[in-house]
Amino acid sequence: MTAWATLAAFASAPAHAQGSPIKVGVALDVSGPFAGPGAEARDGFALAIKQLGSKLGGQPAEFVQTDMAGNPDQAKQLVDRFVQREKIDLFTGPIASNVALAVAPTLFAAKVPYLSNNAGPSQLAGAQCNPYFFGTAYQNDQFHEAAGQFAADQKFGRMVLIAPNYPAGKDSLTGFKRKFKGQVADEIYTKVGQIDYATELAQLRAAKPDAVYFFLPGAMGINFIKQFVGAGLSKDITLVTSGFSSDEDVIGAVGEPMLGLFNTTHWAHDLDNAANKAFVAAFRKEYGGRYPSLYAAQAYDVIMAMDAAVKATGGKVSDKEALTKAIAKAQFPSVRGNFRYANNHFPVQNFYLRSIGKNSEGRVTNKTIRTVLENYGDAYAAQCKLK
Repeated sequence: MTAWATLAAFASAPAHAQGSPIKVGVALDVSGPFAGPGAEARDGFALAIKQLGSKLGGQPAEFVQTDMAGNPDQAKQLVDRFVQREKIDLFTGPIASNVALAVAPTLFAAKVPYLSNNAGPSQLAGAQCNPYFFGTAYQNDQFHEAAGQFAADQKFGRMVLIAPNYPAGKDSLTGFKRKFKGQVADEIYTKVGQIDYATELAQLRAAKPDAVYFFLPGAMGINFIKQFVGAGLSKDITLVTSGFSSDEDVIGAVGEPMLGLFNTTHWAHDLDNAANKAFVAAFRKEYGGRYPSLYAAQAYDVIMAMDAAVKATGGKVSDKEALTKAIAKAQFPSVRGNFRYANNHFPVQNFYLRSIGKNSEGRVTNKTIRTVLENYGDAYAAQCKLK
């Protein structure tokens, strides 16, 4: 992909000056526990960069990328290099919230705007919000609050909740419980990257809940669904999840066992707006006909958000105050349709219910059913002192 520059060498570079390329640090996770979502994000980034001709706001741009493998310590070292040697002007990635929290202090100290294409940790949404952080995709709890609302609407009585033991996993279950009105029979926290769920399935069989809510992104969700259905638990227990564990990347790996699964999301490939239709068509053309996942859509939006902000500043990205104000206006054609940032720089947006079925092509895919939460902000914005 010609859009990418690599970190093969770390020669010292001067701070950005007018006329020199705008530098964007891109943290990828194309190996490690979030490799599946990371690959989707990579493709979303690459499509946007190709469409923009490797420019931002009409100015030449260099996208410096490296694989951070979902590892907080490795990521911190690499972001230190991004800031100190590459002198980046903007930053995006990685997938996981624990990695986002590890790299954020370095970026904030250097006043580098961080547009998160996925991670939306609660720690950065409330009292610790920062003018240089933009949760461009969502705040972690929001996704799961939508699922909790759906579960409440369905009047499930007893549920078991499952998530990995890391910040986004804890946020996920906190968010779900904020809206769910029934009984939580158990909360199960698994290891990050776990792919064998025999113990958890035995717990579910013994608990006999009405439904299970799970947040297990990437390969974790793929294996959990396969094992859950293979164990025959789907006959008696309803599975509920979010888009993270049921989007096109997961469907492609699991297939028909996912038919009938309900999930909630802030984006879907069948959302009816011009920007989304163009994005989905371009993505399918670029990548062999496959539908994009939400990870690809979010990554695409981040590059377009950067483009709009740089354009608004006339390319003067060294003016950090003007740049962050331009980012906060969110004046770009998002594939999600209209959204705006709350004062804490997390989106106020719609969340939708989808179900998995077969389309007219016979392909197993998601179909949007209805809006679950409209113009919905997060629960932490009131604690943020940003105006």
